[in-house]
Amino acid sequence: MISRAEQAALDQVDIDALIMTLSDLIAYASDHGRETAIQHHMAGLLAGMGMRTDVWEIDLDSLREHPAYGAEIEREQALGVVGSWGGRRGKTLILNGHVDVVPPGEPGRWSVPPFQATVRDGRVYGRGAVDMKGGLCCAIHAVRAIMDAGLELAGEVMIQPVVGEEDGGAGTLAAVVRGHRADAAIVLEPTEMAIAPAQGGALSFRITVPGLAAHGALRTEGVDPMDFFDRIHRRLRALEQARNERLRHPLFADYAVPYAICVGKVQAGIWASTVAETLVLEGRYGVGIDEDPDQARAELDQAIADLAATDPWLSKHPMRVEWWGARFMPAAIPVDDPIVTELSSAWQAACGQQAMIRGMPYGADMHLLVKQGQTPTVLFGPGDVRLAHAPDEYVPIRELEAVTRTLVLTILRFCGLKS
Repeated sequence: MISRAEQAALDQVDIDALIMTLSDLIAYASDHGRETAIQHHMAGLLAGMGMRTDVWEIDLDSLREHPAYGAEIEREQALGVVGSWGGRRGKTLILNGHVDVVPPGEPGRWSVPPFQATVRDGRVYGRGAVDMKGGLCCAIHAVRAIMDAGLELAGEVMIQPVVGEEDGGAGTLAAVVRGHRADAAIVLEPTEMAIAPAQGGALSFRITVPGLAAHGALRTEGVDPMDFFDRIHRRLRALEQARNERLRHPLFADYAVPYAICVGKVQAGIWASTVAETLVLEGRYGVGIDEDPDQARAELDQAIADLAATDPWLSKHPMRVEWWGARFMPAAIPVDDPIVTELSSAWQAACGQQAMIRGMPYGADMHLLVKQGQTPTVLFGPGDVRLAHAPDEYVPIRELEAVTRTLVLTILRFCGLKS
């Protein structure tokens, strides 16, 4: 059932205005750590809505000392922004979304300008549309609809636009360290509108394979590390299969490989006519729910050591495994946690369908809120993660509307109305 007050707020949801806000955010090329301009924009937007804002220069030197810190981009500056609205007599709810995006890649692979929103066929196209400026706009316009209906919350809702999620979560960690915690949180990642009380972990690894340089005309007098690539890749695939068979979890039953091992970058050599001295493989390593990350790392370390022991060259010139960059720990909360049940009920009321409950295989900032902020958290947002990081990224407008309406009801029911 939807109450009269809830319906009044739902009637204020303005999808045209949401699309305009999303278009403004897509226009910021917030990749490669260039997040300060969009964060200033977000601070002004939230303050202009009437939210109390906390805007601060993140102390990156201090944050780097935190055991949960991870990053692949060396930032010289980062801005924290949190907007808050409501009272102090009810529960508090965080709506979290990252403003940073991955680079668009080769422009020729896009049919639209990546940093200019294009609306067509019921979709909004542009870099960040689905990952995850669209979800962030749902949060903004859900709160705005409640405000426009003239309602007041007993509790407090916070909107957290954060930096650095794509390479490790520095912005969310900074907000937690600053003291921004709550009774619950929703991270508005693209989940196809499923409610995810669990996320897999993802660690970044680097494998360095030594070779022996030689003139290309005398290739056989050197040792080409590229010759080992196929063996390493096959060993990683075997390890992936074994780990996924062992780490089964009911919330990830829909995925053939929920904890993937992916080599995303390969680099070797310094000159075209020289046998490469080294081969470097960089990738992501999926970690299971409740799995000890140190044990997970040790499993890859051992697999590479065992492979090296079978080869005369590698046994004397060992490969090196490094763990670097982004570190997304696995995280999960009970499926009957109040934020799960409240969000599920709101979804059913807003959209007339039973909520889908499943885990998400990708890393996200949920783990920082759960493990560092002691804040029960779910992932829930519009769009399909399969479109993220790809050319012609888009989010369906109907999903933006469905998520916004669901958030309106969730905020009102979780935080409560001021009497």
